[in-house]
Amino acid sequence: MRDVLSVITSAFLALAAWTATVKPSQAETGTVRVVFGSAGVVAGVGSGEGTLTFQGKTYPFKISGASFGATLSLTVSEYEGRVLNLHSPGDLAGNYIALGAGGAIAGGIGVARLRNARGVIMVVRGPKLGAGLSVALARITITMR
Repeated sequence: MRDVLSVITSAFLALAAWTATVKPSQAETGTVRVVFGSAGVVAGVGSGEGTLTFQGKTYPFKISGASFGATLSLTVSEYEGRVLNLHSPGDLAGNYIALGAGGAIAGGIGVARLRNARGVIMVVRGPKLGAGLSVALARITITMR
């Protein structure tokens, strides 16, 4: 048990350091809100929807994904955060690789940092409802509606 807690603590610290090193570029920044449901044991799947606010306008999108790692969960999460390196709203669409961590027993918190092939970086955090614990690598797909 002590080794598991050590791994989880290390993962959270690494994720916090990785998130803190995000630097703004010449491209613009937007904000996102995402509602995402997931379930899994070792591997997880999930889907949801969200909105991007960019240059004063709101753009809806769908999100789906799968993860693999230390996962045992049945949760619904509501994330908020920033999207960096946007030149247009369509830059948000695509496949992302994400390192995420979170925990919940009736309620908890989750954080994630995602990056796509266009260099768009999404950093989100927010509450989770349900039960679960995860430190996982995920592949997320965002489709603009």
